[in-house]
This record gives sequence, C-alpha cells and structure tokens, in this order.
Amino acid sequence: MSDARTTTETDQPAPQFAWSNMFVRPEDDPRSEGGYHDERSMLVGYLRDYRLTLELKCADLDAEQLARRSVPPSKMSLLGLVRHLAEVERSWFRRVMAGQDVPKLYSPEGERDGAFDGAVGDPAVVEEAWRAWRAEIAFADELVAGTPDLGVRARMSDGQEISLRELLLHMIEEYARHCGHADLLRERIDGRVGQ
Repeated sequence: MSDARTTTETDQPAPQFAWSNMFVRPEDDPRSEGGYHDERSMLVGYLRDYRLTLELKCADLDAEQLARRSVPPSKMSLLGLVRHLAEVERSWFRRVMAGQDVPKLYSPEGERDGAFDGAVGDPAVVEEAWRAWRAEIAFADELVAGTPDLGVRARMSDGQEISLRELLLHMIEEYARHCGHADLLRERIDGRVGQ
C-alpha cells in the first residue's frame, strides 16, 4: 500500500499541544479572565484581550516566519494581519470616530490588499508594522477613554452613522475572526496551537 500523503503534508510541523507548548503558561497570561462589571469595561477588556492574543500568536517568530503566506491563493500572513489590523484601527478610530483626514497606511484608495501585499520578510517592515499597530491602538484607547458616552455617533463614508459602542463590538468581532486566522497561520509555521 502506498503512502497517499503529499510532500507538502509531510513537510508540515507536527501539531504540538501541551501546557509546555502553549504561548504562555496560564499563570503568566497577560489577558484578563473576565470579571467585568459594566458595559465599558467589558467592551474595552475584550478588545484588549484580543489585541494581546494577536501579539501572543506572533511572539518569538522572525521576519521570514511572520511574512510566511498561508496557502495559495491566499495572501494572508501573520505580518499581513498586523498591518491589516493597524489599518482597521486607523480607519475606524481616526478617520471615522475622530473625523481626521489621514491617509490609509498600506492600501491607497481603491486597493484592498496593500497590507498583505507589502508584508515581506524584512525586519524593518516588521518593526514598522508593530510600531504602526501600537500607535493606532494608543490613539484608539485614548479616544475611548476620553469619550464618556459610548452612544456618541460618527458618520461613515457611506453616510450611515455608527456609535462608539457599535464600533467597539465590531472591533472585537474583527479581532476574533483574525485571531482564528492567526491560530491556523501559527500552527502551519511551527506547529504551536492553543490559546
């Protein structure tokens, strides 16, 4: 009987799951365990935890690994996700909620995949992506902290309005979806799974 596995299947890292192979030991996990007492702390806390999850999924990888694409025809990579989420943070918090007239970071108007296309295995590109992502998060956190009413509304480019409350929920959804992608990307790189 012949081995039906393809070369690409045999070249993949073996999945690893044990507490020693988790991204952090439970007692060292920087994410919260809930315990939120009001709407604001819940929304802010869940978003913070998903942002931390993305960082954990990218931890201890070099530039080439971070830029490694998933499977054709996808352009997705961990580095691409960091760049994409920096763009998402910027678009929603700076451009929509704060009404700033700032350019996109990676995708000129009309181009959708610049964040992924430009995600190459260059340490300078990685450093810039993390810097941009952290700067956009800092802006968003400051905006949210300085806005006492989560019901405050902003107008989107299509003329519809969105409240800060709705935006925070949307960002939690955006990060949750992409952290799922990050799980699969990380497992394909070195077999690490979990958390």
